[in-house]
Amino acid sequence: MSANLLESFALLAASEGGVAKLRELILSLAVRGQLVPQDPADEPASELLKRIRAEKERRVAEGKIKREKVLPTIGEEEKPFELPDSWEWSRLGQISSRVQYGYTASADHTIPTPKLLRITDIQNDKVDWTSVPGVQVNDDDLSGYLLEAGDLLIARTGGTIGKSFLVESAPVDSVFASYLIRISPLAGVTPPFLKTFASSNIYWSQLLAKSMGTGQPNVNGTSLSELVIPLPPLPEQSRIVAKVEALMALCDRLEALQGETARVQAHWTQAALDQLAESGDAAEFARNWQALADHFDTLFATPASIDALDATLLQLAVRGKLLPQNPADEPASELLKKIRAEKDRLIAAGQIKRDKPLPPIADDEKPFELPEGWAWGRFPELGEFGRGKSKHRPRNDPALFNPGIYPLVQTGEVSRANRTVREYHSRYSEVGLAQSKLWPAGTLCITIAANIAESAILGFDACFPDSVVGFVPSPIIGDARYFLTFVETAREHLLEFAPSTAQKNINLEILQSILIPIPPLTEMNRIVAKLDELLALTRTLRARLTDARALQARLASALVDEVAA
Repeated sequence: MSANLLESFALLAASEGGVAKLRELILSLAVRGQLVPQDPADEPASELLKRIRAEKERRVAEGKIKREKVLPTIGEEEKPFELPDSWEWSRLGQISSRVQYGYTASADHTIPTPKLLRITDIQNDKVDWTSVPGVQVNDDDLSGYLLEAGDLLIARTGGTIGKSFLVESAPVDSVFASYLIRISPLAGVTPPFLKTFASSNIYWSQLLAKSMGTGQPNVNGTSLSELVIPLPPLPEQSRIVAKVEALMALCDRLEALQGETARVQAHWTQAALDQLAESGDAAEFARNWQALADHFDTLFATPASIDALDATLLQLAVRGKLLPQNPADEPASELLKKIRAEKDRLIAAGQIKRDKPLPPIADDEKPFELPEGWAWGRFPELGEFGRGKSKHRPRNDPALFNPGIYPLVQTGEVSRANRTVREYHSRYSEVGLAQSKLWPAGTLCITIAANIAESAILGFDACFPDSVVGFVPSPIIGDARYFLTFVETAREHLLEFAPSTAQKNINLEILQSILIPIPPLTEMNRIVAKLDELLALTRTLRARLTDARALQARLASALVDEVAA
């Protein structure tokens, strides 16, 4: 069966989480007797259990251990699989000299020895003994709780419940803390095999079943004693442990190789994206893009790399490098003049309030050089810009929502929108609308609290609270999608303005001052169309990657089931 396992390494390791699946499978096969062949010359486990019982009786008679409560007979329904002929089922308490709770005392870092080993000192199956604190303990308790090589410690409560640690050696006298339980296997059970069992699915499935039904997950000594363990002959235990160690070492090498491969791939992907981002103009972008497109499947094999590609495309879009400029396009400066003239007309007609003039933009404020025909602008100069409204207190007043008529969009729905808000979970009534404002479909929403500077475009008319800022482009522009692209590229910069408080937020004044690179209107429309095309391609890449990973996962699971069968 191990030959089949070795043949499966490549496929399993290539799948997402594959090495973890391999480790799980190795342990499962180990405790099922399917990892190494049985040797007919081995003394069967039934004889081993007889010697263990005799040893236990001898220790009880000598007063070295107390006689324990008789454990229930193992019923057929408790046996999750069939064992090899030379194996036997046993209970953990039957093969242990003691199942003991830890010592209750406070840790004291001023005491060098003895040490008090706690759950928190056990990390990744290792203990840094130099950092383990000391403890005040009398000689009798020290003798009763002193850790010995071969002890298996199990966490009995909380988020680490069931975590185990095999004491191979303790450099100094040490006792174990009260949230740990010690299992001391008798001669005839090798401690490393017991640790193999305590890492396998059969152990975890039993332990978790016994810990269910309480508010704080916990397991007690009685429950641990009753766990059923498949017991092989003593020589086979050693062969299993050696095989497990060899295969786990192979898993370690696979993980290291995968990590190095991922680092190399990330380096080349970043280099390709940097080259794309540094495109001097649309012609250079086209050349760099083609070079990238020839290696899409190699360079963009993770969700993070595709996200980075999206971010690079958005950045190039607002810098005028996606498409060539057309000298015949009316420049953006004329667009800004037209928008200003339309605003002045509406003000004169009393349809909107007069806005405050914004200060001129100094050259040293401009983040980068714009292409010919572009200009710098700010949200208030480009359309209607303001915070949402939710004046009424308390905000959860039922009168605001019953009966619900008008969609109410919150910051979370903007954050989850994936560029277009298509969902809402609350509706305002007429009362709610009266103290709020209905923004039209197509409004750009920008969050200024909770999820800072997340943005999306409304897919329907909706209200939103004052934790969201709305931007409706001038009718001369009409489409907010270019400005959505800008906010997505500027989000990191906007976050710099958020104060370092528990509830980070930015305000309307900060957003009003943000400089936006404005292309000629016709180029703006071409940029939006080009972005739609390119982002559709990256969505396809992402979907293909998701499908490929799902297929790998299904194949890996099927393979695990087949090998373990």
